[in-house]
Parts: sequence; structure tokens; C-alpha cells
Amino acid sequence: MAIVNEPRLREEIVAIGKRMWEKGFLAAADGNISVRLGPDRVLITPSGLGKGFMAPDQLLRIDLNGRVLPSSHPATRGLKPSSETMMHLEAYRQRPDAQAVIHAHPPLAIALTVAGLPIDADVLPEVIYSVGIIPTAPYVTPGTPDGQNAIRALVQKHDAILLDHHGTLTVGATLTEAYMRLERIEHSAAILLAARQVGELQRLPRSEFEKICAMGVCARQTGLHAAASEEIPEELVRQVVAAVMKQLA
Repeated sequence: MAIVNEPRLREEIVAIGKRMWEKGFLAAADGNISVRLGPDRVLITPSGLGKGFMAPDQLLRIDLNGRVLPSSHPATRGLKPSSETMMHLEAYRQRPDAQAVIHAHPPLAIALTVAGLPIDADVLPEVIYSVGIIPTAPYVTPGTPDGQNAIRALVQKHDAILLDHHGTLTVGATLTEAYMRLERIEHSAAILLAARQVGELQRLPRSEFEKICAMGVCARQTGLHAAASEEIPEELVRQVVAAVMKQLA
């Protein structure tokens, strides 16, 4: 693993956290961000701090078992790792290529899961190419060890995951890449909700979906055809989306 610049990574986490808060991808003390520091160390945001107001020195070093590594800096006094630490560590265990993990609460993406709707795989070309299939992990109680079980199999093949009724998990080779995947999820959710509100989704032809898939990251994913062909009755979708958008207004 390449030598990392820890001070720079601390600054980057703080900057990304502030951007997530400013864009409404989380509220209050929601969400958590981590990066690898080495084969057995991770830098992670502490529990209970608003991601728009963190300081670099407040970030915690932990080992792969979630234990906090000693620090003499007063800014870390009394702080403990994120309640979703085990989910982050599970992502790193399953994805040796992942160097950063972000868990966020983007409202439109969550609205889709609350309504029982997927991020449709065969509609937006840029999503197919850059992120691929975005599955939904089953609901588990947030902040419990069940979180790592829910994402274990999915994160092996997917860089972006919806967490039912809870948020998103994205991974990347860099923190910026993990963040861009978060942006892509929420942007896609906004487009799909708007499209479903005014009419039926116009899906890409199967041949075009498969062509874009072969060019992008979803070529390494499994279950693509089943995920792409899954459909929900449009009248039911319209009713559900109208109710969701009314609540979000």
C-alpha cells in the first residue's frame, strides 16, 4: 500500500463532510466517513459530531477490530468511533481495493427505499457506466452489528448500495470517488422520482443497456439481467411517488 499523507486525509474528510452537510446528504450528526491509513489502520469520523462542523484533529484512528488507537491530542478526548464503524470495516474486509467508505442519509434516495422502489438499472446511461447496478440492502436496526451482515455480500460487487429506510453506502479508491458515487445516487433518485411523477419510465433498449454495461463497472457485477428487467406496475408507482413527493414538499 502506498504511503499515505494523514494530515491531508484529515483535511479531505473534513472538507467532504462539510460538502455533504451543505448539499443536504445528511443532517445533525448523521453519516460517517472513513479512509484507510494502512493495512491495519483506519481513520474515521467520531460519533455525535455534525459532519459540517468537524475539525481534522477530532478524527479517530482505529484498528480493523474497531478499537480506538491511542492519541494524546486533546481534541479526541471523550470521543468514540461512529456507531456504524463495523459496517465500514466490513466493507474494507470485503473490498481490498476500497480506500474510502462513506455512509450518508440523502433524502431522495431514502425516499425511494421507504416507498419500496429501486434505483432502476436501465434508465440513466451515466449511472450504468459509472456506478452500475445500485442494489438495496435489507433493513437492519441502524448502528448495530447487523449492518455489516446486510452489506457483506453486496459490497463485494457493488460500489454503491442503498440501505433500506436508512441511507447509502459508497466505496472508492479515493475519498473523492466514494463521494462522487454518493452524489450520483441522490441525483439519480431525484430524476427517477420526477420522471415517475409525470409519466412512465422510458427504459433504454436492452441492447443499449448491455452495450453500456460492458463498457463500465457493471460488467463485473452479477445478476444484471434480473435487476434490469425487474418492473413495478406503473399505476402503483405513480401513487407511491405522489405520496412521497407530497411528504418531501
